[in-house]
Formats: sequence, C-alpha cells, structure tokens
Amino acid sequence: MLAKRIIPCLDTIKDNVVKGRSFENLEVIGPAVEFAKRYEREGADELVLLDITATLESRKTFLKLVREVAKELFIPLTVGGGVGSVEDVRELLRAGADKISINTSAVKDPSLINRVAKEFGSQCLVVAIDAKRVFKNKWEVYIKSGKEKTGIDFKDWILEVEKRGAGEVLLTSIDADGHRRGYDLELLENAVSLVNIPIIASGGAGSLEDLYNAFKVGVDAVLAASIFHYEKYTINDVKNYLASKNILVRRV
Repeated sequence: MLAKRIIPCLDTIKDNVVKGRSFENLEVIGPAVEFAKRYEREGADELVLLDITATLESRKTFLKLVREVAKELFIPLTVGGGVGSVEDVRELLRAGADKISINTSAVKDPSLINRVAKEFGSQCLVVAIDAKRVFKNKWEVYIKSGKEKTGIDFKDWILEVEKRGAGEVLLTSIDADGHRRGYDLELLENAVSLVNIPIIASGGAGSLEDLYNAFKVGVDAVLAASIFHYEKYTINDVKNYLASKNILVRRV
C-alpha cells in the first residue's frame, strides 16, 4: 500500500502566497519561497504551486518564481496556472517542476490532456477540477479560477479526464474552499468511485479530523493551505495524528 500524501498548496500572485474563501477575497500572506522552505523542512510529501491569476490575465506562469521555489525543494513540485500548450509544460519542467497541473486549458481543449500525456507521460500530468455544487449529488465544473461556469457535469468530466490520460486529479470544492469546515466528502466519494487514478482532495481543511475523513473516503492525498499557512498545525502534527488513526503516512 502506498503512503498517503500531505501536500501544502501555495496559491500565488506574483511572488506572494495568497488565501481567500471560495476563490474570493484574497489576501497576501507572505513570500512563496519562504513558505516552500518551511514545508520542505517540516516534511511535506509534495508541494503544489498555483499561479492563480495567470489564466485570468491571459499570461503564462511566472517561470522565475518556479525556478526559485524548485531550487529550495527536494520533494516533488506540481505547478499550475496559465498552462495552455505542450511547450508551456516543457518550459515548466525545465524550470524545475516535477508535475504540471492544467485546468481551464484542458476544459477548453480536452485534446491537450492527450498531447501532454503522450509527450511527457501521465505520471507528470495533474488535471485540476474546480467543482461547485448544483444540488445533492451534482456538481458543475468551473474554470478561470472559479469565475466562469462551463455547464459541464463534474462526473462526465472526471471520466473524460481519466480516459484522455491524466495521471492524477486535483479536485477542489469551490463551496468548501477556505471555509475550514471540512472537505466536500460527497464530492470526493463520487470521484473515488468513478475513476482509478489518484484523487487529491482540496478545499475546506480546517482540522486534523477533516484530513482523516478525506482519507477514509479513499483519496490518495490531501491538499491544504490555511491550516499550514497560519500555523494551526505543522506537517508533523498531521502525520502523527493520521498515524495514530492507522493511516499510512511517510514519517518525517
């Protein structure tokens, strides 16, 4: 059995980490490089860096920041934001990323998933899905940092993403994001039941129990931001708690 992964997420604007609620009311909380150093030191399993305004501003990811963060890490780094082509992926991998996350560009041109998987392998391709609840057991896919509806049913999209060659899915509940009241477990249960590729739970972590509940549903990794950024818990706190609950984690 593979160890479950604990992944801090750095949502960035320029060189800084930002945090908000439901993708709104963003506040700057500090330099991304310093957060990366801290999470490397604490024993995070991976790190995700998302340039969250790149797509909205119709630009590519800030390569300079990717290089600076990658230089500080020995753990895998996933980078997303403004990735729209195979060449964009190549540039980010050269800058030090280990995996690339695509979201809006994949929805607009699903064949990009096929092309990236063919060129670089599924193991380095993460497709991010931002989903908002429509009613019970139904969610709609949103793009452009949660600003734009697509009319696409989440269940249809996650199945297509797997079929086209994604290696993992980073699944964020827009409703839960930043509220620290727990992940959308119903959303996660649906994802786990539909596909065989790893699911990374995102959006809503506020307590150690929230992380445990996500793993009990069957996800492979949990993404969290607020609980780590504001130092409510360290990575070690999380891993000690999960180990006490018989969740297999890589110990620091």
